[in-house]
Amino acid sequence: MIITCAIIDDEPLAAGLLESYAKKTPYLSLKGTYNSAIQAMKDLRENPVQLIFLDIQMPELSGIEFAKILPKETKIIFTTAFSQYAIDGYKVNALDYLLKPVSYDDFLKSTDKALEWFSVTMKQDVYKNDRFMLVKTDYKLQRVSLDDILYIEGLKDYVRFYLKNGEKVMSLMSMKKLDEYLPKPEFMRTHRSYIVHMTEVPLIDRFRVVFGETYIPISENYKDEVQSYFDQHTLV
Repeated sequence: MIITCAIIDDEPLAAGLLESYAKKTPYLSLKGTYNSAIQAMKDLRENPVQLIFLDIQMPELSGIEFAKILPKETKIIFTTAFSQYAIDGYKVNALDYLLKPVSYDDFLKSTDKALEWFSVTMKQDVYKNDRFMLVKTDYKLQRVSLDDILYIEGLKDYVRFYLKNGEKVMSLMSMKKLDEYLPKPEFMRTHRSYIVHMTEVPLIDRFRVVFGETYIPISENYKDEVQSYFDQHTLV
């Protein structure tokens, strides 16, 4: 996966250092380096990028102010010499925060985080739009339609899909990754060992999800989120 990016920093040396880092990172495609947010505004409006390395302290328009007018699809990694700005950075949903002088090791840790975020988001969009996934079973890839799933059970390093036709599909897969990829709130984690297809739930009994003779628990860790979903769909 290739991530398009831009650098905005009013310090030429800092901007040049980030530029050199971006150019030698294989999954980054640098589209522009700017010495002010005002300078970048027109270009990035006409040719948006996925990721911006954004200095916080800049004249005319600060990085925090600029971040607030960016489209929500554009992700930010803030760069600054002052650690007290970290909280402000996360208020505008920054992916990460780099403290100057930035080392290449720290730069890579941040961009790896960005790569993970974009990879997960891309998978989410694919599964949501195409409505199926291919899962590894033995030495084969089996198609599993999202509309056919009732619930998923986690079994150590494996997961088991329970389908509407009674079929059970076992696959070597991380429950955590699967939970990240499946569209929300259609699929919700109710327990560390269960993900439930919420639009297929036929019955809730004593705050357990019931599929036939199977009772799926709802643990404390997921109780509030699941309860909120049920409340939204309860006729009172």
